[in-house]
Amino acid sequence: MIKKCLFPAAGYGTRFLPATKAIPKEMLPILTKPLMQYGVEEAYEAGIGTMAIVTGRGKRAIEDHFDVSYELEHQIRGGAKEVLLDEIRSLISRCTFSYTRQVEMKGLGHAILTGETLIGHEPFAVILADDLCDNEGDEGGVLSQMVALYERYGCSIVAIEEVSKEETNKYGIIAGDEIEPGVFRISHMVEKPDPKEAPSNLAIIGRYILTPDIFDILRETKPGKGGEIQITDALLTQAQNSKVLGVRFKGKRFDCGSVEGFVKATNYFYQKQASSDEVR
Repeated sequence: MIKKCLFPAAGYGTRFLPATKAIPKEMLPILTKPLMQYGVEEAYEAGIGTMAIVTGRGKRAIEDHFDVSYELEHQIRGGAKEVLLDEIRSLISRCTFSYTRQVEMKGLGHAILTGETLIGHEPFAVILADDLCDNEGDEGGVLSQMVALYERYGCSIVAIEEVSKEETNKYGIIAGDEIEPGVFRISHMVEKPDPKEAPSNLAIIGRYILTPDIFDILRETKPGKGGEIQITDALLTQAQNSKVLGVRFKGKRFDCGSVEGFVKATNYFYQKQASSDEVR
């Protein structure tokens, strides 16, 4: 039922300067794979084959990554390193990639609205590539868990996790009633509240499933926190008019938009790879 995944990828990544002066933050590698590829793999695992990417100036490397590099492939053809391209070749052959540009940086809500031309009038997923998630359970990745929930409820869904009270000013924070274990019907949400004013410690992370009416709501949403169009504000309107769920996902999540989170993710995936190599 969810056929398309939107990737907002137009941000500047200023927390990683000077590295991101010429390299998109979404192309920073965890081990040998860029963040964006992890996100696309998660979407594909959830049964999604169409990747809609909102880019900006200086983001050409994203398009090049999900394309054939004839010179490189010719250079390594028949050699031991050719196998290193197997994963990305598989994604390129199995998925469709389309792109549009966000001309001005006006917030995540504006980035999602910019992607409307790629999505059309249908429900869709959203992945923020710098929120890197991993799950080895039978439930599959975070987006797979959310797609399964959407098939039951048919409404917008956000992924949530508990954060410390002191960190609520970094996230969209929700409040609501738990209608089944780990699933909340959202009654209120606020973008980056002061810890003293946060309605809970349940934070929205970079995984969404959105119904297409969100585009009309975003068009009417006024700039909020930081003077930007916030998806949190639009989702609150949607929650008041119909239903929005928050799901406490199973798995690990790393904030790779921060240096600390990026290092934690690198160490985690290195240890995971080393353990896998030992088993083999």
